[in-house]
Amino acid sequence: MATDEELIVAVAGGDEAAFAVLHRRWARPLHAFVARYTGGRYVDDLVQETWLRIVRASDRFERGRRFSTWLFQIALNLARDWHRRPPPEPVDPERAARGAAGVDGAPPSDAGIDVARLLAALPEAQLAVVVLRHFHDLGEDEVAEILGVPRGTVKSRLHHAM
Repeated sequence: MATDEELIVAVAGGDEAAFAVLHRRWARPLHAFVARYTGGRYVDDLVQETWLRIVRASDRFERGRRFSTWLFQIALNLARDWHRRPPPEPVDPERAARGAAGVDGAPPSDAGIDVARLLAALPEAQLAVVVLRHFHDLGEDEVAEILGVPRGTVKSRLHHAM
């Protein structure tokens, strides 16, 4: 079985099957990361743009790096850009008529609301650390590499976020 790093090199050479394997392996973790980082808005657009950038930049992938680190760095940069200037929120007339109730008419879970509200209240730097460390179970070293900060900064941001 080919490693992610071998697959991205094959993608750079135009191998569509290699891209399909990478996409299968990383679609769910990428989607979950973007959803948590953005509070669940514009996830599909940001995920699609991440994959487009992966393919376009595949020939610039640095051998010796981990593909997952590169993938999350690209997604994080896109999500940060989105946070700086989010697109206007579309209005769904049906949802507005239902109010805040869910699809089945039941109110959303209080725990889900609290987690989403707490994450949304964090400064961007702390949010990135919490999402990568706790929701994606990445080590402090990998989080530091993705964010381009020292490991001590990751620990400090995590401590202040909690």
